Amino acid sequence: MNILILLFIPFMGGNLCHKLDFCRGKEPGPKCRNLWSRPVKGVIQVKGLKMQTKITLLSFGLVVISIIIGGIVLVENFTSVLEKELGSRALAIARTVAQMEEIQRYVGKPGGEEVIQPIAEKIRLATNVEYIVVLDMNKIRYSHPLQKMIGTKFSGGDEGPAFADHEYISRAEGVLGPSVRAFVPIKTNEGTKQVGVVVVGVLTPTVSKILHGIRMRLYLSLLAGLAVGILGSMVLVNNIKKSMFNMEPEEIARLLEERIAVFQSIGEGIIAIDKEDRITIINDEARRIIGVEGEVVGKSIWEVIPDSNLPATARTGEAQYNQERLINNTVILVNRIPIKVKGEIVGAVATFKDKTEVSKLAEELTGVKKFIEALRVQNHEYMNKLHTIAGLIQLKKYDKALDYIFAETEEQQELTQFLSRRIKDYSVAGLLLGKYSRAKELKIDLVIDKSSRLTYLPRGIDSSALVIILGNLLENSMEAVEGLEFERRKVFCRLEEKEKSLKIVVEDTGRGIPRELVGRIFEPGFSTKKGKNRGVGLALVKRYVDNVGGKISVETEEGKGTRITVVLPVDQKSKG
Repeated sequence: MNILILLFIPFMGGNLCHKLDFCRGKEPGPKCRNLWSRPVKGVIQVKGLKMQTKITLLSFGLVVISIIIGGIVLVENFTSVLEKELGSRALAIARTVAQMEEIQRYVGKPGGEEVIQPIAEKIRLATNVEYIVVLDMNKIRYSHPLQKMIGTKFSGGDEGPAFADHEYISRAEGVLGPSVRAFVPIKTNEGTKQVGVVVVGVLTPTVSKILHGIRMRLYLSLLAGLAVGILGSMVLVNNIKKSMFNMEPEEIARLLEERIAVFQSIGEGIIAIDKEDRITIINDEARRIIGVEGEVVGKSIWEVIPDSNLPATARTGEAQYNQERLINNTVILVNRIPIKVKGEIVGAVATFKDKTEVSKLAEELTGVKKFIEALRVQNHEYMNKLHTIAGLIQLKKYDKALDYIFAETEEQQELTQFLSRRIKDYSVAGLLLGKYSRAKELKIDLVIDKSSRLTYLPRGIDSSALVIILGNLLENSMEAVEGLEFERRKVFCRLEEKEKSLKIVVEDTGRGIPRELVGRIFEPGFSTKKGKNRGVGLALVKRYVDNVGGKISVETEEGKGTRITVVLPVDQKSKG
């Protein structure tokens, strides 16, 4: 019936097209061990009933079996409880009969049955039991529902303990059928002498009789259960079909094969992991960039990429776009996206490609994107300021509103005019403006030296490369003072332009760098800060500075701060 397709439904969810990309990308074949290719191959070979019919029949059969098993268990329990109740009732009646004086006086006496039989029958009819048999110590019957049995010897096989002064309940096959029997000794002389035994029997109903008695209710329950089962099956099938875009397994398999071909033809590297950080898919381009060979599907991502950020995306659910990093001595641009099924994160996928264009490197690694985000924050900040001004006006505090407006606009206008007048490169001016807004948001005092000037670009470096250098230096300094006391959150920046060089000075009042680590801060992957995706920015700064023959110097003192100075040669023809 090919119920294997049910195993894929929870993982596929409502977005089938997205999940079909979640595969290794190899062509299906006998040697392909892809998670998807195994079931798909089996699905294609099955022909016949539609999935809706299969699931309906399966659910229908399960409901029928469950109802039958439940009914049998219920009847067995009911029979057991009924036998216990009947046994307790029989024992109480037997005790009453055994304590009657007429029974005690005439049992074992010649002609005693003439007195005992009427009494026993009267009690039997009144209590609606099957039989009351009074026996003497020789097991001779003195009463019985069948008159011909009186005077005969009792031979039930379970009466032995009763003649040894024990009362109990037993289950046995009697003359009138299966019954629960209570045995109670008859005693005289104040209970010191046993003269006989009273046996009270109650016929027990068989399972077939019980079923016959409740057959109508059982039929109704069965029909109701089947109706609910069929209805539930239809709802389940409709939901499954809806989540699968009303496609049959064969159609899913065909679509999957097409997606596998597309997956391999993509020019970007693709790698995905599950919630346990195991690699679930990887294509050939990803293997080439990462530099791995052999089977890696099923292995931990940490074994293949020790400093991978993909598990963090799977845990936080936060997508990362256009992130640049070094891997296998290659600068790549990577997107990390969590994989969600019905709102629950089941893994993460990364797409990446080799990036060599300097302009695109600058867009992410230096903070141009952060600059745009800072402008959005600034827009939000100005909205709050407008609300403040509106509130002052409504309160008729016109003087305070004017003072507030002048105070807020003067500083921003002064900075904007300064940057447009002194910094001729628009990318660098925009970066400084964005960093200033970002620093203000973080309660950091970013001071741009008033003597700063940029007229010409350094030799061999364009705008984006200079943005990389300056942006990373400022970002590191701002991170160095985060979390400190407010008066220590200060960052200083100066662009000093000389005839043949451009000096960039970035200084902070942070915690400083231990002297033994100063020589390593420009190494790729090394960072004094905690967290992943570190040790890239300063390494890129060093690379660009070295490429143009520049110099970098670091001055630091633990507990007081760090100053980094970059000197770049200037080409007069490269005017910004």
